[in-house]
Amino acid sequence: MNAPVLRREHAAAAGTLSLFALFHLNLAFSSIEEEQRGEVIQRCYWPLLKLAEKHGPIGLEATGFTLEEIAKHDPEWIGRARELISAGRIELIGSGYAQIIGPLVPARVTEMNLRLGNTICKRLLGVAPSLALVNEQAYSGGLVGLFLDAGYRAILMDWDNPGSHHPTWHGETRYLPQRARGADGRSIELLWTNTVAFQKLQRFAHGDIEIDDYLTYLRRCAGPRARALCAYASDAEIFDFRPGRYKTEDRLSGQSEWERLGEAFAAMTGDFSLIAPSAALELADRPHAGQELRLETASCPVPVKKQRKYNLSRWAVTGRDDIAVNAACERIYRGMQANDADDGDWKQLCYLWASDFRTHITEARWQKFCAELADAEQRWSTYEAPDLSHSGSTPCDGRMIDIETPALAARLDRRRGLAIQALQFRSQQNALIGGLPHGHFDDIALQADWYTGDCVFEGPGEHKITDLEWCEARSAPQINGDVLVYATIDTTKGPIDKTLRFAAHEARVDFDLTFHWEDWGRGSLRLGHITLLPDAFDWELLTLTTHNGGKDIETFSLAGETIDHGAPVSFLVSSSQGLGMTEGWAELGDGKSRIRIEVDRQAGPLMGLLQHRRVGGSLFCQLALSALELDETRKPSAYKKGPRRFRFSVKAAFP
Repeated sequence: MNAPVLRREHAAAAGTLSLFALFHLNLAFSSIEEEQRGEVIQRCYWPLLKLAEKHGPIGLEATGFTLEEIAKHDPEWIGRARELISAGRIELIGSGYAQIIGPLVPARVTEMNLRLGNTICKRLLGVAPSLALVNEQAYSGGLVGLFLDAGYRAILMDWDNPGSHHPTWHGETRYLPQRARGADGRSIELLWTNTVAFQKLQRFAHGDIEIDDYLTYLRRCAGPRARALCAYASDAEIFDFRPGRYKTEDRLSGQSEWERLGEAFAAMTGDFSLIAPSAALELADRPHAGQELRLETASCPVPVKKQRKYNLSRWAVTGRDDIAVNAACERIYRGMQANDADDGDWKQLCYLWASDFRTHITEARWQKFCAELADAEQRWSTYEAPDLSHSGSTPCDGRMIDIETPALAARLDRRRGLAIQALQFRSQQNALIGGLPHGHFDDIALQADWYTGDCVFEGPGEHKITDLEWCEARSAPQINGDVLVYATIDTTKGPIDKTLRFAAHEARVDFDLTFHWEDWGRGSLRLGHITLLPDAFDWELLTLTTHNGGKDIETFSLAGETIDHGAPVSFLVSSSQGLGMTEGWAELGDGKSRIRIEVDRQAGPLMGLLQHRRVGGSLFCQLALSALELDETRKPSAYKKGPRRFRFSVKAAFP
């Protein structure tokens, strides 16, 4: 119903370039104040309907929240959109109730987000979408099964990042529909969006380039065989309206940008085939189409949209206080899971977990969001972190502290802030994780000392701050045989309380860190730095296993891979990739030895950063846990003031 049959015929014409476009509508857009929503509908959303009426079929993707807001402000718009969908001038594309980042939230949240969004689409617009735009183009293999179970036929995902990490893919792959293979073994039909293409159309609409330049670009995308190109897959709110996000935003000129878009679509129709997005799926039987592809890789486990500055950290550990608001959402989620939550409760949680509150949110909306989040947390959260009060402790003498329990043996370095020099589980002959001394690697880039269990803060133009200092440590045996070792380590930002619990009856070490820092500032804070001892593992069988938003685990082979998720993109962006660890754990190991890193997501849903490379005759493999990264969204503003506590564990996970 959504795509006219006439347009589908164009897609099959040999040697032609078929174009499709979709516009993303989001009234929760971070830089739009609530009182501006009516203006956005008038200046952006009504012109979109007129564009579709004249030049459709055009895709329209809107969150359920946005559709409900439009219905409250301007129900006539909803009625007209519904008519254009029925007439085949608009194809509705789904994304969920709110724009949440799937690889950062538990699978159950995405399930509910998709279901609620589809229900609202059906109620307001009379149709449930069969295509979905991956929110913020943040994709993981674990999401595929969730889209399929929600009734979607296909997803739309950015080409550039997956394509750049798969150099062996054929050149025609980017212009043809494919299939994305999920973590559960199933696959879903896939259409590519294109960063350069949508930015070209934006530049034309904003008057930066002329129509001939734009058409020249499109003609370069044509080939000897049938191809499909997504001409646009981005925001509708940036035409004839300026959210005020950037100081460098162009001023509105005298000519309507929607009129210029009409000029572009008229030119497209004259020179190319303009089709509905779903019509591009008809090319699946062409050579190099319909391939079952795994989009993610170990070096890029969660591909996202546009330039490299966009990565998972953007919504996980940057913004005003992403780590704290994500932890609050996790606490609310756990409380809802344990009680009877209705659809209204789930809508609120999806709204609170939306990406818009984690980037360029305005001050007024930030204050309102914090109040709403605190109210929901008070209603649902029952989280209480363990009490680590110490009694009967004794001071630790000497530099090295040796710990012995029935389950493990460990050596700590008091000169390095209780960093773990070696940790051996009793079922293993040798230590699996620990430290590597200065000069272990031949490569000068890795010739420093490497530790397990340390904390490192790095800010632009500042000296590095670590907890690798002499500390007055104390130990406290527990009634159950566990051993606690703790210390307070002074830093230039403030003290860090550090407690390690060595279990007696489980191969497990718990880390509990409290940062008494008033100024978090701008920079990166990485914890744990769990370093594998290279002689303890078979490098050819080494894998990383975790969840990135799905029900099923994702496994990445590390053999021969060079990976550095924490590598800076620029002076402004401190990391390039990340792991969502949405079920609270990741594992590293081979067929015989495995370690499991667990994160208390209710205290702080730390993001995983893997570094892995062979250096000469040795291997460097380390998983850090990030509590803070730097990018252009970072604007320090605490959700709640006071000390910050983070909790994670390292345990044996033998096959």
